[in-house]
Amino acid sequence: MSGLLGVRLLLLWASACLMLPSLVQGAVVISGGREALKGAERVARSVQVEVHSVKVDCTVTSRFAHTVMTSTAMNKANTSQEVFFEMELPKTAYITNFSMEIEGQMYHGEVKEKEKAKKQYEKAVSTGQTAGLVKASGRKMEKFSVSVNIAAESNVTFILTYEELLQRKFGNYEIQTRVKPKQRVQDFQIVANIYEPQGISFVDAHASFLSNDLLPLVEKTVTDKKAHISFSPTMEQQRSCSDCDGTLIDGDFIIKYDVNRVHNIGDIQIVNGYFVHFFAPPDLPRVPKNVVFVIDRSGSMSGRKMAQTREAMQAILKELHEDDHFAVIRFDSRVETWRETLTKATAENVASAQEYVKDTDSRGSTNMNDALLRGVEMLVNDRQEKRIPERSIDMVIMLTDGMPDGGDLGMIQQNVRNAAGGNLSLFCLGFGNDVDYSFLDTLSKESKGVARRIYEGSDATLQLQGFYEEVSSPLLLEVDLRYPDNAVDSLTTNHFNQLFNGSEIVVAGRLMDNDLNNFLVEVYGQGIEEDFKAQGQTSVTDWGVMYPDEEYIFGDFTERLWAYLTIQQLLEKGKTGSTDEKENATAKALDMSLQYHFVTPLTSMVVTKPETEDGTDSPLIADKLTEEQRQEAERQSRRYMPHPTSYQHTYNAPPSYFVDGDPHFMIELPDSNDALCFNINDKPGTIFNLVKDPKQGILVNGEVIGDKMIPPDGKINTYFGRFGIIHQALGVRLMVSTQDVLVFQDGQLVRLQWSDSASLKGPNVDIVLTKDRSLTVTLKDSVKFVVLLHKVWAKHPYHRDYLGFYTLDTHLLSSSVHGLLGQFYHGVEFEVTDLRPGEVPEKPDATMFVKGQQLNVTRGWQRDFRRDVKNGDNVPCWFIHNNGTGLIDGEASDYTVSGLFKTA
Repeated sequence: MSGLLGVRLLLLWASACLMLPSLVQGAVVISGGREALKGAERVARSVQVEVHSVKVDCTVTSRFAHTVMTSTAMNKANTSQEVFFEMELPKTAYITNFSMEIEGQMYHGEVKEKEKAKKQYEKAVSTGQTAGLVKASGRKMEKFSVSVNIAAESNVTFILTYEELLQRKFGNYEIQTRVKPKQRVQDFQIVANIYEPQGISFVDAHASFLSNDLLPLVEKTVTDKKAHISFSPTMEQQRSCSDCDGTLIDGDFIIKYDVNRVHNIGDIQIVNGYFVHFFAPPDLPRVPKNVVFVIDRSGSMSGRKMAQTREAMQAILKELHEDDHFAVIRFDSRVETWRETLTKATAENVASAQEYVKDTDSRGSTNMNDALLRGVEMLVNDRQEKRIPERSIDMVIMLTDGMPDGGDLGMIQQNVRNAAGGNLSLFCLGFGNDVDYSFLDTLSKESKGVARRIYEGSDATLQLQGFYEEVSSPLLLEVDLRYPDNAVDSLTTNHFNQLFNGSEIVVAGRLMDNDLNNFLVEVYGQGIEEDFKAQGQTSVTDWGVMYPDEEYIFGDFTERLWAYLTIQQLLEKGKTGSTDEKENATAKALDMSLQYHFVTPLTSMVVTKPETEDGTDSPLIADKLTEEQRQEAERQSRRYMPHPTSYQHTYNAPPSYFVDGDPHFMIELPDSNDALCFNINDKPGTIFNLVKDPKQGILVNGEVIGDKMIPPDGKINTYFGRFGIIHQALGVRLMVSTQDVLVFQDGQLVRLQWSDSASLKGPNVDIVLTKDRSLTVTLKDSVKFVVLLHKVWAKHPYHRDYLGFYTLDTHLLSSSVHGLLGQFYHGVEFEVTDLRPGEVPEKPDATMFVKGQQLNVTRGWQRDFRRDVKNGDNVPCWFIHNNGTGLIDGEASDYTVSGLFKTA
């Protein structure tokens, strides 16, 4: 890009089809080559790059989701521009194609063996060229990015395709789409079509950003076997406010649906020589479980982890059914049991165990081997002594955050495998980034269980409870799905150790005779009272009859579903068994990944970009990350996370909460040694409630003002120009504007001018006004408010004087205090993870968990003007986008009031 103006067109998608695929997430931003991005939003308007369209088409056919994302942009300038394409997709999805169309020329991706693709990537890096990579993005997503140089007066079209089998959890298929356009898009369409031959029982669609005005734009049409959902707002409808250029689309779009279940045998689809069998029979009674909870209490679990574990265990124990049996083991360097045998989950026993767990503290090292063997031994002995029901499931659930003592991981795996003898399920929960997830994953799978990562965050308690809920209600044990040997082959796994309530078993295979129209299916399992048996004859599905008005657009879905499922299971087999078994499974998974054009952990997609002016080309490399690679990326991001002390600003004032500038809200949280910030954008004349304490009778409202006239760049700045302050119990009322301060008390009115210094002292309130600078209001035995006056040159053509509002001693207010600022006076719990590069190099993005929400936030700063009213002091903070959505309770519009001294 030597000598060229670099333009970044960030078409950032989000969580893809897991349905309602992602919206464009990004904006046209200027980048002076490799220089930092500055003033991007302002400068971008002058750049002649237009986004013509963004279209997302997601088709779900019998749970198999196929998503195509298409975006077209045009460079209208007379010089070449570099355009960036970025998107996020689910980590469980496989990319199947990426193409670019430039000046009528198509550039297609080619799936290659990862090692071969890596050589091309290393060559590009060594020559100083950039290669687009897939990187971890949060807990469930991966970010894909690529850039391409576009000639003057040329179009570029990006097309990305990926596929995924939706998993059923908690009785439904959930499709979560993170949508963060960051700009309004001319032709913006999202369409999702769900085809389910079993029949659709319900469909629900909602989003955190949907206002009442936008709700009608989500069109949902549901018939017996099809659901159509679309979202296509106009440019004007995407506007965050009537005077704003930004978009209000910022958050999560979630679809939940389920299918009808009437046959015990399940649903079988036969299409084009392949079949898929979905099994989740209705109305089965749960099987009692015998569960040993093994809790790591080593020194590394100290503090918040231990507190969250205790909290989660309180709730989990409470959810035990009375016909369950349970035990609790705590371990550090020593192993300690609550009781020597498993105990029936009566109310009395559960209460006793809860008290035991409450007393759990952290200490010592991590003797995981002995703790697991003790848990297995308890289950084996109790079953031999017939102290637990014959028809019940045995399981161990272990929570740990670190590496076991001794370092011989293979020996621990062998010891547990030998002790369990294939007769119980082991579920391993790895807390945080210090665990060896690969070790826990293998340990679990060798004992008929699974491993799950528990991310450090404010929602860790909910993660623990959520996992337990998934496995708390087994319905069947040792489930076998059988098909005629002379009719089908190449079966995916058809034996399952257990079926849990709200989940689903999926088996796929290939027909030996493509002309075969039907075959016998049998299902066996162990239930609570008797064996489960079901059989039935299946037949070819005629999609033309089932969907007569639909074009047959996804005819090979059963074959691709079979391939997707087979590859996943082969990759798992490649982690366990003998060396030969691992090598064979890995080799077969690689062959199938190449055959079906899936980007898996064994393959990469290579796209050769057009030649640049210097005659070289730079390949795009798209990889699929393993969970271990994602974990390592998180470790690296934490390693480079600036230490909180580096965020300390120089002004040593007491903790405060303020709103100043255009309007920037700042929440300082001294306990977290950090701060949160957000903007509120609305039209001039709007009045917001900032503080409301009904118990103390305190009310603060602020009125928004705007510039004198619209500046040439079209961006109207808004500020607070008046504040109304009331203390009803003390009979005090103040109206503060940029001209004067009116004080009402005991029937008296006092007017103070900003042009003079003044002070008023009384039994209920002290007021100190510093000329052309600040007003300090101290209410008796209560909070202190500081209002700053920002003076602007009187002849400035656009800007005008405005006010800032600061609160001190907020701990003196009652627990019922609320408002845009007041709701934070008693603190807010949040956790920031997954630090990653943002649009501006010095402003990284991260994932924040707060108030049950998962938000994308940006590290930035706001200015505190108390010490220097002209220049201010920079205060680093985590910026919450879209008017603080997800951080504030409700929406910004919920805080508007009709008058400066009104509560509604």
